[in-house]
Amino acid sequence: MNLHALRLFHTIAETGSVTRASEQLGISQPAITSQVKKFEKELGTELLRPAGRGVALTDAGARIALLAKRLFAVERQIAQCAEEYRTGAGGHVRLAATYLPAHFLIPAWLAQFKRRYERVEMTITTTNSSDALKQLLNVEADAAVYGGLPEAYPDTVQTEELFRDELWFVVAPTHRYADRHVSLAEMMKEPFVMREEGSSTRERLFALCRTYSAPPPKIALQFNGLHEAITAVIAGYGANFVSSLVVRDYVERGLLSRVYVEDIRLQNTIAVCTRKNEPLSAAAANFIGMIRANPYVKSGSGR
Repeated sequence: MNLHALRLFHTIAETGSVTRASEQLGISQPAITSQVKKFEKELGTELLRPAGRGVALTDAGARIALLAKRLFAVERQIAQCAEEYRTGAGGHVRLAATYLPAHFLIPAWLAQFKRRYERVEMTITTTNSSDALKQLLNVEADAAVYGGLPEAYPDTVQTEELFRDELWFVVAPTHRYADRHVSLAEMMKEPFVMREEGSSTRERLFALCRTYSAPPPKIALQFNGLHEAITAVIAGYGANFVSSLVVRDYVERGLLSRVYVEDIRLQNTIAVCTRKNEPLSAAAANFIGMIRANPYVKSGSGR
């Protein structure tokens, strides 16, 4: 089927006139008329008939005009879709993220990104750093975002550090160590409220004690969720060792207080990983460009 001729016929049907179709398309009337007649011959049916000084649609012409209208509407949708993917205004971005960025950074990043690119679909998987890397390498994720110690990655992975956050010891404001400077050994005499075994921050605390030959922490309460652990400390029991991203708002609002442990200053690295030498989709590139320009955006009330 001659789609160019179908488009000419469609324009005539939409404008109701060969003259107006000629003006709209910038094609002479004789050329349009000649091509439409050839098209009618190709189809074996009459589409237009004379009506006064103009033309009218036959029954077959009216039905084909309706189908042509749908066809060219879909064509416009295809062109729009391709443009959105080209510019990043549409598409699908898949992220794999570890607990810290997934809960305390990505929600604010997404809100900022979706205000500008509302048609982009986002999928976020929260997992450990090893599985996040696996998803990235298996092309199940476009990027992996992790928070913790810098890790050694294969040569096929490009890692970009976004920023670093401190790890803090925190207690309730009524605790005797609130806003005080103490030794690591003194701090380890306090009961700790922590996440479950396997938590990277918990492992860092135990490693810290081994490094400085201090007694290991006594985990008096253990929760699967970080928010529950923080709530217990706010209520007045024990201490926590946690990312400043998690508790900064609580400290600023006076719900928690820092304990300054002498000679101890540990940091987390917040980084984004992509596959090296493999171009990102425009949507993924837009997202990473946004977080690169403004990596630290508060997600709310410390949750």
